[in-house]
Amino acid sequence: MVLLAAAVCTKAGKAIVSRQFVEMTRTRIEGLLAAFPKLMNTGKQHTFVETESVRYVYQPMEKLYMVLITTKNSNILEDLETLRLFSRVIPEYCRALEENEISEHCFDLIFAFDEIVALGYRENVNLAQIRTFTEMDSHEEKVFRAVRETQEREAKAEMRRKAKELQQARRDAERQGKKAPGFGGFGSSTVSGGSTAAMITDTIIETDKPKVAPAPTRPSGPSKALKLGAKGKEVDNFVDKLKSEGETIMSSNMGKRTSEATKVHAPPINMESVHMKIEEKITLTCGRDGGLQNMELHGMIMLRISDDKFGRIRLHVENEDKKGVQLQTHPNVDKKLFTAESLIGLKNPEKSFPVNSDVGVLKWRLQTTEDSFIPLTINCWPSESGNGCDVNIEYELQEDNLELNDVVITIPLPSGVGAPVIGEIDGEYRHDSRRNTLEWCLPVIDAKNKSGSLEFSIAGQPNDFFPVQVSFISKKNYCNIQVTKVTQVDGNSPVRFSTETTFLVDKYEIL
Repeated sequence: MVLLAAAVCTKAGKAIVSRQFVEMTRTRIEGLLAAFPKLMNTGKQHTFVETESVRYVYQPMEKLYMVLITTKNSNILEDLETLRLFSRVIPEYCRALEENEISEHCFDLIFAFDEIVALGYRENVNLAQIRTFTEMDSHEEKVFRAVRETQEREAKAEMRRKAKELQQARRDAERQGKKAPGFGGFGSSTVSGGSTAAMITDTIIETDKPKVAPAPTRPSGPSKALKLGAKGKEVDNFVDKLKSEGETIMSSNMGKRTSEATKVHAPPINMESVHMKIEEKITLTCGRDGGLQNMELHGMIMLRISDDKFGRIRLHVENEDKKGVQLQTHPNVDKKLFTAESLIGLKNPEKSFPVNSDVGVLKWRLQTTEDSFIPLTINCWPSESGNGCDVNIEYELQEDNLELNDVVITIPLPSGVGAPVIGEIDGEYRHDSRRNTLEWCLPVIDAKNKSGSLEFSIAGQPNDFFPVQVSFISKKNYCNIQVTKVTQVDGNSPVRFSTETTFLVDKYEIL
C-alpha cells in the first residue's frame, strides 16, 4: 500500500487540511482534490472512486469529506481500515466537524496523521497509541523538573538562612560599637588610626539608617551560581513574546481576580424592606448498581428586615411537602401558632424582629433511603471493549417541579490515556487533562428536558469512571415550602416582601 496524501476537504473540493506522504507539489494536490467531487456518481453509494492514475478512498463527515489519495495498486481493504482510523482521529481534536474547527486544530491533526502513515506506508498503531505519541509525555522530563524545583527550594532556604545570619552578625556588631563583618569594603583586618576613625564614623551613620542587611559585594567576573528567580523571568519574557504576537494570556491570579470581580458585580436582587432567603442543601450518595445509600436535605428560611416599622410581622407559610420533612421553629417563635395556623410570629407579639440582621425563623430536615426521593438519577454503564471501555451515562429528572440550572456531571478518567472519543451527547462537554476528568455540562434540566445521555470511548477499566459527581443550582426548592404572605401583627394589613430561593448541592456522588 502506498498512500500519497490524506486530506479533509469540503464537498466542493476545497482543501482544509492536507498531508502529503510522498513528494507532491501543492498545485498537484489541490488539482486532485478539486477534481474529486466531480468524479463521484451521486446516484450510487461508494467509498472509493478511481482515475487513470490515483484512487480516492473517502468517507463523508457531515459537510466535509475525509479523503485518502492512494495508488491504484494499493490494497483497498487496508485503505478502508486506514480511512476509519483517520476518521476517528478527527473528533479527538475537533469538537465540531466544521471548517473553522478543522482549521483551528490543523497542526494537531497533521501531527496525528504523521503517526498513522510514514513515507506512504501505514504504521501499526491504534487510537490510544496516537494519543500517547502526540501528547509527548516524558517521565524523564517530570523527574528533571521535580529535581530542579527541589534544588530551587533548597537554595531559597539557604538564602534565607544566610540572610538571618548576616542580620544577626550586624546587630551584634552594632551593639559592640564595631562595624559588621563583610560590610566594610576593601581593607584587611589590620586598621590604622585614620581608618579607625572613618570606620567609627561609618558605624554611627549606619546606625541612624534602617536596619536592613545590604547585599554582599559581587565579584566583577561572570558568575556560575544558581540564579534564583530566573525561571520566573524566563516565563515573563515568554509571555511578553506571546502578547506581542497577538495571543491573549491570562495568569491564574488574574483569573482569580476576574472570578471574584464577577461575584462582586453580580446583578443585585430586588430586595424589599422584608426579605426572605429560602435555602436548601442536599447531600446524596448512590451506588453504581442502583439504590440510594443516603440522602440528607437541610433547609432554612432566613428573615431580614431593613425597616424597623415592619418589625412586628407574621409570615404565612404554605407547606405542600408530602415527603415527611421534620420542621423546627426558632425558640423565640410561637410554636403553637405555627402548628395551628402555619404562621411564624414571635411569642411576645409586642416585640419586634431584629433589624438589619439575618434571622433563621424556620428550618427543616429530610433524611431517607427511598429511591423515589432522588431528584436526579444518574446511570453510568462502562463496558469493556477491545481497546478499552465504552461508557454510556444518562440522567433522568424524577421531580418534575424542579428546574436545575448549570448542571455539571463530572466523570473521572484514567490518567495517561489521552482524551475520550465522544459518540453521542446531549449538551456540551469539557475535558480537563490536568485533573483527568470529563465534565458533562447541561444548562437546564426541567420537565421539558428531563432526560439525556452521553456516550464516549477511552482506554481503561470500568472502575476508573467512578465516583461520578454532580453539581447544580436551582431557584425552586425541593420540599416545596414557601412564604405566601406577610402581614403586620396590628390590623393584619399585608406587607410587601421579596423572596430568594436557592437549592444547592453540598455533595452528590454515585460511588
